[in-house]
Amino acid sequence: MFTSKQRAHLRSLASTIKPVMQVGKDGIGENLVNSLSEALEARELIKVTLLPASGEEGDNLAENLAELLGAEVVAVIGRKAILYRRSSRKDFQHIEF
Repeated sequence: MFTSKQRAHLRSLASTIKPVMQVGKDGIGENLVNSLSEALEARELIKVTLLPASGEEGDNLAENLAELLGAEVVAVIGRKAILYRRSSRKDFQHIEF
């Protein structure tokens, strides 16, 4: 869990990034989870668009994704979810809190 200051810092960093993927009518599949996991490993902080066609509420979908990815939900703003997971890479400049 994040403190409110950490969450605010991550939200400010995410304000300038574009969504890396969309979750649509096919829902959460294995390929989607693998792609998002690779994106988190490469960036630590990603934004995902949650399309209404997925049939679930944005908050529920974001929580399910975070659980499958071992990530934390930073925020869900409308139909966009911001996810964070610390990268295990050694040659990476990690996000500092």
